[in-house]
Amino acid sequence: MRKLLNNLTFRVLVAITLGILVGHFFPATGAKLKPLGDTFINLIKMVIAPIIFLTIVLGISNMGDLKKVGRVGGKALLYFEIVTTLALVIGLCIANWFKPGAGVQATAVHPTGASATTLSQYTEQGKGMDWTEFFLHIVPSNAVKAFAEGEILQVLVFSVLFGMGLTRMGEMGKSLINTFEKLSKVFFNILSIVMVLAPIGAFGGMAFTIGKYGLATLLPLAKLMGTVYTTMFLFIFVVLNLILRYYRVSLWQVLKFIKEELLIVLGTSSSESALPLIMDKLERMGCTRSVVGLVVPAGYSFNLDGTTIYLSMATIFLAQVFNVNLSLGQELTIIGILMVTSKGAAGVTGSGFIVLASTLSAVKVIPIEGIALLLGVDRFMSEARSITNIIGNTVATIFIANNENEFDRAKMERAFSQLEKDELQNYHY
Repeated sequence: MRKLLNNLTFRVLVAITLGILVGHFFPATGAKLKPLGDTFINLIKMVIAPIIFLTIVLGISNMGDLKKVGRVGGKALLYFEIVTTLALVIGLCIANWFKPGAGVQATAVHPTGASATTLSQYTEQGKGMDWTEFFLHIVPSNAVKAFAEGEILQVLVFSVLFGMGLTRMGEMGKSLINTFEKLSKVFFNILSIVMVLAPIGAFGGMAFTIGKYGLATLLPLAKLMGTVYTTMFLFIFVVLNLILRYYRVSLWQVLKFIKEELLIVLGTSSSESALPLIMDKLERMGCTRSVVGLVVPAGYSFNLDGTTIYLSMATIFLAQVFNVNLSLGQELTIIGILMVTSKGAAGVTGSGFIVLASTLSAVKVIPIEGIALLLGVDRFMSEARSITNIIGNTVATIFIANNENEFDRAKMERAFSQLEKDELQNYHY
């Protein structure tokens, strides 16, 4: 029993279950538990920027070849664009096929009070978003500010430049590299301490979601929820599975290896909560530090498979609700717009609605106010988006590492074998 209680997966599962029960039977109490989830996510965010910086710098300095850095980055961006575009097309096709918006009345949900204010903020931000400015924002004007505000892409750019500068120092930079190695261990030790609080964060996040929004909010849009979840399930176990099978890697084994991180994402509805943990797991599974450091942080903004599927399906859903018959040309235009707007989703607060609002504003044929219909269920769909995003980035890193011959298969087999031994011991207990 002691072994089972010390198992993080078990504790997080229990916490999520308790969160659902508290949120359902004591909604007022559950709605007040948001600070528990937010505090845990903030603790994770506290170490994300330093861990990304140290991982990238050490990876590039150990790689030594700056041409290789550019090649890995280029392959990653090409992979991201191909896979997210495929996710877009799949989302549009399934939404057109199953028509989740058919029969839903646009007047079924009326935002009131705080919800109406929130909707107004999203629509105004969506109408005024300058996506050129977003991409220019990737390059930091102040590196210290980028770290302080947790700007992942800005930290990524600075880290790559710092790593390249350190590499050019040759032997003179060895002492600094050794210091960074020690600092990296310190930050991962901090992360292991923070992870003790993961069940509390998952409990608070799930209790808040159920308590504030309630399971009843799912009923009017149950078909949309079911369609989105089914599409993401198929994307993971068909598309991502085929990508891994190309290099003879088992998706099921990978998912078992990162199950704790997936449960944390499920409880907190945030892929950020597992970002540094996934980087550590991928290194332990055989991917080199240099590939992990470049692919995972970049994928956080440019490889959002789950968000991309959701945005495409939500757009078609709203068109169906308002009886807007989109032509093939209009749907191709939506794909083109989402190929740009979806890339900024991770860097914007309330990103799902803001990006959706900006897309609808650009299309100009679907009422932008229609996103009010999605306010009640968005939190429930954010779990699916976040989990699909993090699995997508895990698969991308494994694929790029194999493609670059930077993957240790023997290390992967040892990691999977140890996981099976641990599971067998827990079963006996």
